[in-house]
Amino acid sequence: MKMSSEAKTKPKVKLVGEDGNAFAILGRVRRALERAGMEEEAKAFTEEATAGDYDHLLQTALKYVEAE
Repeated sequence: MKMSSEAKTKPKVKLVGEDGNAFAILGRVRRALERAGMEEEAKAFTEEATAGDYDHLLQTALKYVEAE
């Protein structure tokens, strides 16, 4: 599945040194996508990221945003 965000710049999200709580990461990435006007991607990210374990969440986050 191609993401429509490939045509857009990935939002930058600070993940290093931040709370490693899965819910905190989920919220931080979702808010960054919404602020970038990528509401559909935010919804797709949430569905995909919550379909697996913590490692899956991190891999999915890196697919949608650029980590700082």
